[in-house]
Amino acid sequence: MKNKIAFTSLPILFFVLILLSNLYSCSDEKVKPTLIYIDQKNLPDQESWNSQVVFSDSGMIRAILHVGHVRVFKSRNETLLDSGLVIHFYDKNQMHTSVLTSDKGRVDDLTNNLYAIGNVIAKSDSGVVLKTEELMWKQNTKTIITEKFVAITSPTEMIQGYGFESDQSLKNYVIFRVSGRIETKQ
Repeated sequence: MKNKIAFTSLPILFFVLILLSNLYSCSDEKVKPTLIYIDQKNLPDQESWNSQVVFSDSGMIRAILHVGHVRVFKSRNETLLDSGLVIHFYDKNQMHTSVLTSDKGRVDDLTNNLYAIGNVIAKSDSGVVLKTEELMWKQNTKTIITEKFVAITSPTEMIQGYGFESDQSLKNYVIFRVSGRIETKQ
């Protein structure tokens, strides 16, 4: 009979323990939700991934941009280009002239000037290679410029210096402060 009493009091004891634990866990503290404020100025008006943009003038292709992530901010008049960008440039006869790559970039939407930033490499179809950390492509003159350090390798020479200006095909270029030059064999 003792076993029967112990067995029947076990469910009651279990119920009392659950009731006490529930009462103990209740408190007067109220849970406050976490509020997240989003500044709408930092949200893009448009966004796309793995995009291709064709730039043309009077129906003629001038450049084709491939980029991993595009964010357009109309209020700031700028477009941010992330996750690597590649731009192929074409001349007035729609012949490919050069390609520019960089880690990221920015477009001034008022002037359509492109700023390439980080590991910038421009290669012409004639064999000229430009390396720098930052440069600007001016849309209205179709030129590229930078005040940063540049290294240029061509079939005939290697030049390093600060400050650079060229046409987008890298045929006619100037380094403003040359810091080194080596002639190579043709």
